Formats: sequence, C-alpha cells, structure tokens
Amino acid sequence: MYTIKVKFEQKGLEPVTLTSSAVGDSLLEVVLDNGIELHHNCGAVCACSTCHLYVESGDEYLAELSDKEEDFIDRAVSPRINSRLGCQCVLQKGEGGTIEITLPDQTQFNGE
Repeated sequence: MYTIKVKFEQKGLEPVTLTSSAVGDSLLEVVLDNGIELHHNCGAVCACSTCHLYVESGDEYLAELSDKEEDFIDRAVSPRINSRLGCQCVLQKGEGGTIEITLPDQTQFNGE
C-alpha cells in the first residue's frame, strides 16, 4: 500500500493524504482518481509537461526518470531538481511506502 501526501502551491488548497495499492498506476492516475486536478494535455503519453509535479520524497517507489521525460521537464514551468511528470511516475512493485509530492499552481495554464 502506498501513502501519497499531496501538497499544493495553489492558494486555498489544503494538503491531502491518499492511499493506493494500484501498482502500475501513475501518480497522475492516482490524483485524478481522487478528484484532484492535474492537467495532462497530451493524454498522459509523455508528450507535454502539463502534469509536471515535484517529488519531495519517496522517489524510490517510482519508475526511474527517462531521457524523454527529462526533455519534457526542461519545458515545464519552474522546473526543479525534483521535478517529474505525473504520467511517468508509475508506482513500482514492492511493499509500498510513503510518497510526498507538491502540485504546482494549476491556474497558470490557459483556460483556468
């Protein structure tokens, strides 16, 4: 079982804690399944950077960063050393653990 602690940069949103036992799901899928808005303009196929997030801890429970993902992170708004794309952060097999993430302000995208 994975515990996913989600913080938000967007004002007015309080941190939430989610759980998931869905090995093979991405963090994007987990947050969307729990009613949390995270843009994914390309349909979650690693072809944009709108599902950009920050992994604060627990990256050892996620699929490794690929060269393709790294290229798209470079195009994200305010990338950091701990930046990842939610669609590529796939929960790995194992006993689970705690993953802490921060979602950038989603109002920065057009249409918000």
